[in-house]
Amino acid sequence: MNHFDYLNGDLHVEQVALSQVAERYGTPCYVYSRAAITDTYRAFEAAFGVRDHLICYAVKANSTLGVLNVLARLGSGFDIVSGGELARVLAAGGNPRKVVFSGVGKTAEEMQQALMADILCFNVESEGELARLDAVAARTARTAAVSLRVNPDVDPRTHPYIATGLKENKFGIPYADALALYRRARDMRHIRIAGIGCHIGSQITATAPFVAALDKVLELVDRLQAEGIALAHIDIGGGLGIRYLDESPPAIVDYARALIARLGNRPLQLLLEPGRALVGEAGVLLTRVEYLKHGQEKNFAVVDAAMNDLLRPALYDAWHAVQPAREALNKGAMPLRNSLTSEETSRAISPVSNIFQRFLGESSSGGKVYDIVGPVCESGDFLARARSLALSEGDLLAIMTAGAYGMSMSSNYNSRPRAAEVMVDGTQMHLIREREAVSELMAREMLLP
Repeated sequence: MNHFDYLNGDLHVEQVALSQVAERYGTPCYVYSRAAITDTYRAFEAAFGVRDHLICYAVKANSTLGVLNVLARLGSGFDIVSGGELARVLAAGGNPRKVVFSGVGKTAEEMQQALMADILCFNVESEGELARLDAVAARTARTAAVSLRVNPDVDPRTHPYIATGLKENKFGIPYADALALYRRARDMRHIRIAGIGCHIGSQITATAPFVAALDKVLELVDRLQAEGIALAHIDIGGGLGIRYLDESPPAIVDYARALIARLGNRPLQLLLEPGRALVGEAGVLLTRVEYLKHGQEKNFAVVDAAMNDLLRPALYDAWHAVQPAREALNKGAMPLRNSLTSEETSRAISPVSNIFQRFLGESSSGGKVYDIVGPVCESGDFLARARSLALSEGDLLAIMTAGAYGMSMSSNYNSRPRAAEVMVDGTQMHLIREREAVSELMAREMLLP
């Protein structure tokens, strides 16, 4: 089912025109489809089927309470990397017994917070962290369930900023050191060994790196078993990519099949930590054109969203499709397909991915070539480059595939209030975050006496 589509010339999310969202809540504004999140989560569940598994949504991808609440109601677990994210999961109705705590810099206070919440497991990333966790658990009269996050030194073939499983990365325990650290953990009074895991990166578009990492971790599983160290689960991490431009990520069903085949009959629960793959395609950023600047070298469309709202283009040189809210503004755009073939449906990475195939490039006719830029005082403040669009000042645009690492990475740079967020559910619009006011940005500041 297409959750983002043109209807009578207006770009809709489910059954609501994005122009209606902008009229009611203003711009910039993040807009999410509840159905898109739900369908993708259920696609993951169906792909792993009867194989014992737990999907732990990577909260860092989008930590807005309304998004977390949708997933909590579906029964999702959660992968957190801070005490703040744990507080958000609990506030959104998440089950702490389905929470895993990752991250290289857990403080003693965060460890205590998680122990008192009775989370499922700590993904331990260093020898020092294991020793600290044992001490904190002793002080709180608790036992900490742990899984060592092993760094398998596998190249995920992704952007270097989001590769996490190589020797030069800060994440995880070196593969050669893992067995010795498990032996040490076995002797700690307030540590209980629960599992083993790895996470090699984000936006991975092939199954081979996942399989290579899993194979290396399974070698350790077998060695641990030989030493009498029993494990309850294996955490393969997240990182499954989505399509922004011309990527060809594996279908969820193929990804699942590859992992399940490698696990074989081992009686281990499989933990997964998808983030981007669950919410990336479910959101757009609405922005309005303030000014058009036409020059000899370049044309600029200055919009009211900026790098503080969506950092990915400036940080990673990331590509996001840009679509007009009114289809007539882009007469040369590719025609929208209203249905998918059976083969496309079965091969889709998620139920919404093929929707974006027609958003992969704006028209090469019917308009000028623009850089879509924001008002922030940085030359790196751009949302898209070299897009051919027929634009006028005041036009409403949708920055597509912005559900992951959009709002969660936003800031108040240039003293800009953060955007509003809206969840669309069928014909209903739900405000899930009010737009910030400038007064709120200064609320905790004070003048000198």
